[in-house]
Amino acid sequence: MRRISRLTRVAVGVASLALAATACGGTSGESGDDKGLALAYDVGGKGDQSFNDAAYAGLQRAKKEFGYETADIEPTDGETDADKEQRLTSLAKQGYNPVIGVGFAYGPAMKAVAAKYPDTTFGIVDSVVEGKNVASLVFAENEASYLAGVAAAKATKSKTVGFVGGVDVPLIHKFEAGFEQGVKDTDPKVKVVSQYLTQTAEEGGFSSPDKGKAAAEGQIEKKADVVYAAAGLSGQGVIEAAAKAKIWAIGVDSDQYKQEALAAYKDSILTSALKDINGAVFALAKSVEDDKPLTGTHTFDLKSDGVGLSDSNPKFAEVPGAKEAVEKAKAGIVDGSIKVATE
Repeated sequence: MRRISRLTRVAVGVASLALAATACGGTSGESGDDKGLALAYDVGGKGDQSFNDAAYAGLQRAKKEFGYETADIEPTDGETDADKEQRLTSLAKQGYNPVIGVGFAYGPAMKAVAAKYPDTTFGIVDSVVEGKNVASLVFAENEASYLAGVAAAKATKSKTVGFVGGVDVPLIHKFEAGFEQGVKDTDPKVKVVSQYLTQTAEEGGFSSPDKGKAAAEGQIEKKADVVYAAAGLSGQGVIEAAAKAKIWAIGVDSDQYKQEALAAYKDSILTSALKDINGAVFALAKSVEDDKPLTGTHTFDLKSDGVGLSDSNPKFAEVPGAKEAVEKAKAGIVDGSIKVATE
């Protein structure tokens, strides 16, 4: 067993997770080594300034807090479920615990591997996998996207805004549904132009900034003056196109206004729809460290501050009525008077 750390203040939403923790699973893999958190990244990998980087921030936090060995492994181009299985198996064999698959694509592989390593706690982000030793970490992306839609409707002058989805899958449909509803509820006269980059992740929808840039340029030609991207690494191209055209971009998952790699475009990033992947990853690591590993499905939503909207860009406060409208919408979602669609 690893040392028990002193109690610390965990990221927003962790307290509710701790109440749901169940004691199951062990603390080491076949190697018997005493190792900590390991991440297996989704397409786009570390450096996407978005989804994967938020998970990495949680890993860094756990490493600093618990002082143990960690690992993070990049995906490969065109990989199969068998490749993902091998990656998760390798981490479990080496003794890492917990082992987290970052992204819904790890679903089939995790189901298979978790059953073979019952003494290791596994986690998956953005998907639900049944298993006695699996924690499914899911988010109300539609709620954060609704707030992004409210902000977009307040910021647009052309009455046209854009949505760029990385891959045409149910998860990204949640982003689009929430965004469009937020726009329409705020101003029914605003048109939403939507485009998906690819039909499958293997085609590069989450990992091709050039595809994102081309899609955003097409929407800008259609008079969009606010563009929201839910496209992982591809979103960088959307932000670049927005900055070049001197219109607003809305980031996703991480606060992209604060990302160093996007510093050249930060003045064009109005806000970002946030997912506390950092906090979710750390929560699972802490539960294992405390010998009370989380299992089952845990949903991070607006009510628990597991999702939200950033206001880091000072220019956000200058958009007439935006801050007030977003706060009102958030209150409505939390108290249940606003029901946000998921598709």
